[in-house]
Amino acid sequence: MNGYYVVCFLIFLRAVSTVFIPPGVEINNNPVIGVLAQEVYGGTNAYIAASYVKYLESAGARVVPVMINRSVEHYTQLFRSINGILFPGGGVSIVSSGYAKAAEIFYQHAIEANSNGDYFPVWGTCLGFQLLSKLTSGKLLLSHTNTSGVALPLNFTKELKQSRMFEDFPDDLMTSLTTEPLTENSHKWSLTTKRFNGNEKLRKFYRILSTNTDGQTEFVSTMEAYDWPIYGTQWHPEKNAFEWTRSYIPHSAPAVKTTFYMAHFFVNEARKSLHRFSSKEEEQKALIYNYVPKYSGMKSPFEQIYIFN
Repeated sequence: MNGYYVVCFLIFLRAVSTVFIPPGVEINNNPVIGVLAQEVYGGTNAYIAASYVKYLESAGARVVPVMINRSVEHYTQLFRSINGILFPGGGVSIVSSGYAKAAEIFYQHAIEANSNGDYFPVWGTCLGFQLLSKLTSGKLLLSHTNTSGVALPLNFTKELKQSRMFEDFPDDLMTSLTTEPLTENSHKWSLTTKRFNGNEKLRKFYRILSTNTDGQTEFVSTMEAYDWPIYGTQWHPEKNAFEWTRSYIPHSAPAVKTTFYMAHFFVNEARKSLHRFSSKEEEQKALIYNYVPKYSGMKSPFEQIYIFN
């Protein structure tokens, strides 16, 4: 067996061994997670970076691409069929893009569903993190920071003790996360801790798990909702194992372990969702297996991308 997959498998086994499922709780061991597409810059197509797909598949999920510019009815039906959604990083508007409009529909559905006991997790990475802050607060609260292309250690807060996201991480990895630059940042805009704490809606909805600084401005780097399975990282957990085009992406053993523990956490959240497609045929038609990723070369920040017309 290829050594890379041996490492992945051993990490997965250790993570799975820590999961406790309360008696009588129904678990979905066939989770399907949506990954939201976004507009190609300057074009009419949409794309998804393949690293997000590999990231979720590495922890035992299958992926459905969520296309932009579809009807509310389409998104509502898809919401009832998948077990969670990931809003990826990118460079489109979090106000007016098809990405932002679709995300708002899924976010509102998730709030309503979780309020009624229908478990549905939501994850935002980088741009997705920023979008979550806008969807929750109703405001654009971002500030410019010098954080485009840098790996950083995390500065954990006292809220970490109540964290769901990191509770299964081994102690050695938690130490590495605070002492080594394991989290890759590719953003020019951030949610500062000052603006977070100054917004009542954000303050009551999310706990801050970690912060970072560009040397001048402290910003929120990891957060999770108090009462709902809604999570966000300003940094990119998927890149450490699956992206190689930029020298600042960390690929050390602890960096790769971080990728898989984060993926394992979110996929396990999706296992708590009991949504289903109406038929196997509908499920098979929706899966990303129907599309072929393209190698995008060293000029792109991604090794491979899926392009949708």
